[in-house]
Amino acid sequence: MRAAGLVILLICVSLAWTQVPATPDPKKDLVYSCPMDRNIRSNGPGVCPRCGMKLVAGIPDPVEYHLDLTVTPRPLKPLENAHLKFDVHDPWKESPVTKFTVVHEKLFHAFIVSRDLQFFVHDHPTFENGSFHYNITFPKPGMYRILGDFYPEAATPQLIAKTVFVAGPEPPAPALPRDYSTKNTENLKVQLSTIPAEPVAGGTTRMQFTLDTADGFEKYLGAWGHMLAASDDLIDLMHTHPYLADGGPQVQFNLVFPRARMYRIWVQFQRNGVINTAHFDIPVKEPAQ
Repeated sequence: MRAAGLVILLICVSLAWTQVPATPDPKKDLVYSCPMDRNIRSNGPGVCPRCGMKLVAGIPDPVEYHLDLTVTPRPLKPLENAHLKFDVHDPWKESPVTKFTVVHEKLFHAFIVSRDLQFFVHDHPTFENGSFHYNITFPKPGMYRILGDFYPEAATPQLIAKTVFVAGPEPPAPALPRDYSTKNTENLKVQLSTIPAEPVAGGTTRMQFTLDTADGFEKYLGAWGHMLAASDDLIDLMHTHPYLADGGPQVQFNLVFPRARMYRIWVQFQRNGVINTAHFDIPVKEPAQ
């Protein structure tokens, strides 16, 4: 009887041991990650706790796709209707890409900014016959930068900038002073503070926005806010979403400014169905030696 009891005990211990979940091995087990915030990872499927996007299996190599922009008519003239056609090709065989993943409710986000930083558009070209199409009227002569934000299926999200020129004398480059002043937009008051108070190139800057939300505000395109940051020479263009937000009056964006320059940031929040756009000008200094 004593031997039989020992056998039963060993069987129970063995069963208990086999039911203990093994620690995931990242070298063998499938990893799920957020396509927008690559540092959000999980050992199982789900949604990103930060932006709400569906986690994707595996971590594709971060390869840049090719974005071709065709503009008609040529030359472009101010205050005349223009058509933008975006074609995406893979980086291996230049094959046309026709399958895309929805990012924040859209297949393609386009940001258009003039050299003098006075003209700003965030809109969404439509996908027809294998290309993305968008109609626009450029308000003045000069250079415009267009940032395309899209996500080819089974790849990584893409941020690719293109440049167009509108015929005529170009306005002078802007000389931006620091501007953290409170902005009164369509139906929302927006205040900004940063940590550190003087942002440093290469370091994380926390941008804290305080919103006058007595009547509340709602998500815009699946996020509590959108931001585009542009250097005053339009070399750096960055599209991002809140790092911390819960529908309350405090919304935090985190951003690493790559260079010591002046940056203009545009933020967009939606309240009562109205999209509010505010801009601020942030000087970024060199890191201490």
